[in-house]
Amino acid sequence: MFANSFWALVPAIIAIALALITKEVYSSLFLGIVVGGLLYSSFNIEGAISHIFVDGMIAQLSDSWNVGILIFLVILGTMVMLMNRAGGSGAFGRWAVAHVKTKAGAQLATILLGVLIFIDDYFNCLTVGSVMRPLTDKHKISREKLAYLIDATAAPVCIIAPISSWAAAVTGFVDGANGLTLFVRAIPYNFYALLTIVMMLTLAFSGFDYGPMKLAELNSKAGGNLPKRAEHISPTGADDQPTPPISEKGRVIHLVLPIISLIVCCIIGMIYTGGFFEGAGFIDAFSNSDASVGLVYGSVAALLITIIFFVATKVLNFTECMNAIPEGFKSMVPAILVLTFAWTLKAMTDSLGAADYVAGLVEGFVGNNALVSFLPAIVFIVAVFLAFATGTSWGTFGILIPIVVGVFGADLNSELMIIAISACMAGAVCGDHCSPISDTTIMASAGAQCDHIAHVSTQLPYAMTAAAVSFVAYIIAGFVRTWFICLPVGIVLMVATLFVMKKVIVVK
Repeated sequence: MFANSFWALVPAIIAIALALITKEVYSSLFLGIVVGGLLYSSFNIEGAISHIFVDGMIAQLSDSWNVGILIFLVILGTMVMLMNRAGGSGAFGRWAVAHVKTKAGAQLATILLGVLIFIDDYFNCLTVGSVMRPLTDKHKISREKLAYLIDATAAPVCIIAPISSWAAAVTGFVDGANGLTLFVRAIPYNFYALLTIVMMLTLAFSGFDYGPMKLAELNSKAGGNLPKRAEHISPTGADDQPTPPISEKGRVIHLVLPIISLIVCCIIGMIYTGGFFEGAGFIDAFSNSDASVGLVYGSVAALLITIIFFVATKVLNFTECMNAIPEGFKSMVPAILVLTFAWTLKAMTDSLGAADYVAGLVEGFVGNNALVSFLPAIVFIVAVFLAFATGTSWGTFGILIPIVVGVFGADLNSELMIIAISACMAGAVCGDHCSPISDTTIMASAGAQCDHIAHVSTQLPYAMTAAAVSFVAYIIAGFVRTWFICLPVGIVLMVATLFVMKKVIVVK
């Protein structure tokens, strides 16, 4: 009765609306899950309970990919706790404050680090957050702004990086062609990702903020990111814990070495799962990698290196290192809970046929020859909506990219098809960027230790601004079909939009 219809999207719509209205994420997600279970079982209570917990929550927590991500999350939480207790984070904060003198410089440093860590969005979110929090706190940059910078350099950067877990995912959805070649050709047309980077740089250099983010920045400037505001800024509960003893022997190397170890080990772990050490090329190994398993391998190796290094340099003894493990786990429990609920909600919408419903709508649009030049803009909007409602970019790729490729049949060299595929990727990232139930958004909140709904509500106007300019750019691209014209036009429109908004807001 409710499957393969608009009702399939209702659970996600309810969860998102309640989260934004009530500012309470746990109950909102759970109510969305309950509605999904009731719709699936046609309001049979016993069937709904079974579907929610057995087919939904237990199945999601039994999924090997999800378990790998949870293990990675816990290990990163442990490493952050170790770096804090060893005094590495504090030492880096003191060093950064001495060398980065301005608020704009702190934002640019955060953006640069986010761009450099392009391998995986989860890895990006938690690593950039742990490294840059001391610096942004010193310059009174709000945790909401830090969360935005983290989120905007996670998926938007990964989706334009050929060597990343995201590139591997996208290439897997293109049959009958070299998916990596199509991915690279689509990069200049990925307007949302590129314009988001332009937007971040423009905001940092101009010192301009608007909407809820401006209020968050004013609040931070007045009081700073102090522990007394923990009820507003910490989704992980870490700031609510008693302050652990911090080693006075800590140096910058006690933060830098663990981070470098994490980056190197995760790269090795990912290419290992892709068969690099069995003769596969580096690029092919990344394309075929299992990011979840590779990140677990890499993070475990980095954790062992960190513990050995800390004990050897006597900043922490072995017992203190072991005590940090459950504390790191505890700090990530709320983020794990939100992820579990988000995955379960996605299972509810999947079981109701949300993907098939949206796919049918898209096929109806793209089958109209009169709209062919508007195809990229249409695909972009549909991808935004689908990713926002389901909280998944990769799921959106899986639904829409085969449809786009199917429309063009054997014409795999069509420039319009490349633009449409790029529009699908850009829209999926945009919707994922905005969605409260997106795992990447949840990770960004955890990385910045920012209240999750505060992050979503402050980021939404920024993401929508970039989305609006991207939509116009895709309309232009559908007719011009040349990236070296469309991309500069999009960049000029993005910068001009921000400066017009700044003038208008200042005048008001």
